[in-house]
Amino acid sequence: MARWQPNALEQKRVEKLEALKEAGINPYPLRIERTHTSAEAIAEFEKAEAAAGEDEKPTIAATITGRVVSIRDKGKLIFSHIEDGHGRLQLFIRQNSIGEESHQVFKKLIDLGDFVQASGEIFRTKMGEVSINVSEWKILSKALSPLPVSKESEIDGEVVRHSAFADVEERYRQRYADLAVNRDVREIFWARAKVVKAIRNYLDDLGFLEVETPILQPIYGGAAAKPFVTHHNQLKQDLYLRISFELYLKKLIAGGIERVYEIGRDFRNEGVSFKHNPEFTQVEFYAAYWDYKDVMRATEGMVAAACEAVNGTLQIEFDGKEVDLTPPWPRITMREAIKKYSGIDYMDHRTADALAQAMGKKDADGDAWGKLIDELFGEFVEPKLIQPTFIIDYPREISPFAKMIPNDPSHVERFEGFIAGMELCNAFTELNDPLDQEDRFFEMQEMYQSDDDESNPIDHDYLKAMRYGMPPNGGFGMGIDRLTMLLTNKTTIREVLLFPHLRDK
Repeated sequence: MARWQPNALEQKRVEKLEALKEAGINPYPLRIERTHTSAEAIAEFEKAEAAAGEDEKPTIAATITGRVVSIRDKGKLIFSHIEDGHGRLQLFIRQNSIGEESHQVFKKLIDLGDFVQASGEIFRTKMGEVSINVSEWKILSKALSPLPVSKESEIDGEVVRHSAFADVEERYRQRYADLAVNRDVREIFWARAKVVKAIRNYLDDLGFLEVETPILQPIYGGAAAKPFVTHHNQLKQDLYLRISFELYLKKLIAGGIERVYEIGRDFRNEGVSFKHNPEFTQVEFYAAYWDYKDVMRATEGMVAAACEAVNGTLQIEFDGKEVDLTPPWPRITMREAIKKYSGIDYMDHRTADALAQAMGKKDADGDAWGKLIDELFGEFVEPKLIQPTFIIDYPREISPFAKMIPNDPSHVERFEGFIAGMELCNAFTELNDPLDQEDRFFEMQEMYQSDDDESNPIDHDYLKAMRYGMPPNGGFGMGIDRLTMLLTNKTTIREVLLFPHLRDK
């Protein structure tokens, strides 16, 4: 592999790096000092300022660190802003305060993107900006490549900030640079952390136990998805990256852990889109002695708690649409929803070919009846579900792990939550009859072709766990990425993943 070859701008920075070394300055020192973050320094000064008398000037000394994001050279005075993870603070660098030699080093050898440490007294400039009157400084890290620079323009009297990246995809490929120059991007991931924390706190408060289950699994299951396959050399065994936590978590329910959840990564070898990534973060929980009505109530509360944590309100905007997440959310059966928006009652067309013809097709072309229902729903219903809505009572054929509705053997107690035209979560009154479950595994195998992505192998160990006795329980799964999209008003999953998967250049 060839060594890095600097371009013209980078070469100038390399020369400054060498000049620093020649001056006896280590551009990457081992030790640093910091007494305050930028936010702490400003807050402490403003507090002292408020407590001081009219003719008193507060004296607050601080040592701060951060990335240089602006430099204005006024001769013997340099104004510079440095930014840390908490905000930014202006450096007021006067030659007569730090000495001519140190002043010239900053003037000639410091670039935007470098990290520096600065010490001095905090004060307020004549322009009213809280700043630090630098008495000494040192470089912490020399940046050899210049960061992309954002541009500002005025449109209809408002200042509009344009992205530093002309190619949006480059933001995802160089997320480190994206984060460095775009504070609003950093805020997305603070918000994402709040979402996870709020969910964890909500479930912990309900008495759930957080666990970790295998990512490498000898049998994949728990969802209709195609897995990634890998191989263990020593065991001479093919393994699969998990597509769901479900079967392992329900084994724990059978083992006597009555409320259990996991937050972690799932992997599905499927298409990439604005709402799909090959690996994604999910929360799943299972609660003994709950049914899907209990799970719906918990879902409303959990999503509301996450929204409050991020936005401080339950009324949000997503993709130009006003959305109110206040519980309770409406419930509508899948059959009613499809009939309402497509005009087709799938119960009047009980074979795949009959339903396909009602949909305007010649025949089912190998698709199962349940798969055609799913297609109807995706085309006609899902885009209409803007306000939070639970679609309940799914056909048995597309829900192999759910209990049947009493007196209706064709439907099961399953729901999915939809917001802003996007599926957010999936849940069931879980099946706990091992013989019924075994029958459904075999039905699914017959229904789908052997090479169909939605066919799943039979997990005999899971059936054994059920035969030992499994209490009635309700189960739930939700993508953290999609919830974060919703709560931060981002219309593509790539915006809420630090390192989304991208095609090769």
